[in-house]
Amino acid sequence: MLEKETIEKVFSEEIFLLLSGAALLIAVAVVILFYVFNSRKNKILTEKSLAVNQYEKKMIELELNALRSQMNPHFVHNSLNAIQYYIQLNDIEQSENYLTRFSKLVRQFFDYSRKQLITIEEEIALISNYLSLEKLRFEDTLLYEIICDENVDADAEMPSMVLQPIVENAVNHGIFHKKTTGKVTIHFSQLSDESLRVVVKDDGIGIKQSKKLSNKNIKNQGSHSSQVLDERLKLLEQIDSWHVLYTIEDLSEVENTQGTIVTLTFKLPN
Repeated sequence: MLEKETIEKVFSEEIFLLLSGAALLIAVAVVILFYVFNSRKNKILTEKSLAVNQYEKKMIELELNALRSQMNPHFVHNSLNAIQYYIQLNDIEQSENYLTRFSKLVRQFFDYSRKQLITIEEEIALISNYLSLEKLRFEDTLLYEIICDENVDADAEMPSMVLQPIVENAVNHGIFHKKTTGKVTIHFSQLSDESLRVVVKDDGIGIKQSKKLSNKNIKNQGSHSSQVLDERLKLLEQIDSWHVLYTIEDLSEVENTQGTIVTLTFKLPN
C-alpha cells in the first residue's frame, strides 16, 4: 500500500513538472511572439513615419523653389527698367554695358535660385554684381560697401537667395526715394563656429517713410518680397533645421539717424 502511494506521488510530481515546464514554454513563446510583434509593428510605424517625413520634406523643397521663383519677376522688372532708361537717353555705350552685366547677373541669379545652399563667397559675388548693376542706374547717387570679417569662412554654405531681396529693398525702397547720395553696407561676421551674422544697412528714407509710400502703391512689391522672405525662412527651419533670427529696424529708433538696418543671424544646422 505504501509502495502504491509512493508511485502515485512520484507520478503526480512528474505530471506537475511536465505541466509546469509546458506552461513555462508557453509563457516564453508568448513573450517571444509579443516581442516579435512589437518589433515588427515598430518597424512598420518607423518606415511609415520616415516615408511621411520624406514626403513632407519634398513638399517643402517644392514650396521653397516656388517661393524663390516668385522673386525673379520683380528683380528682372527693375533691371529692365534701368536698361530702358539708358535707351531712352540714347546712350548706346552705357546701354550695351548695362545689358552685358544684366545678362551675366541673370544667369547667376537663376543658377543660384535653383540651389538650396550656396557658399558665402557666391552670395557675396551675387550681391556685388547686383549692386554694381544698380550703381549704373543710380550713377553717382548710390554707394555700397561689402565687409567680410577675416574669420568668416567664405567656403561655408548658407541658404541661397536670402540676402538679395533684402539688399534690393534697401536700394529700391530706401535709397531710391532719397534726394541725396545714399549708401548700402553689408557686413558678414562670424559669431561662433555655428553662427553667422549678416547686417544690411542703408541710409535711405527709413521703414516708416517707406511704408507710407508703399501704402500709396497698389502693387506694393516691397511688402510682397518681405512676405516671401518670411515664408522662406520658416520653411528653411523646417526642412534643414536652419535657425534664422531676422530683425528689421528703423535707424531713427536705434541710432537717431535716417535709414534701415536688417540683421540676420544664421545658426548652422548640425
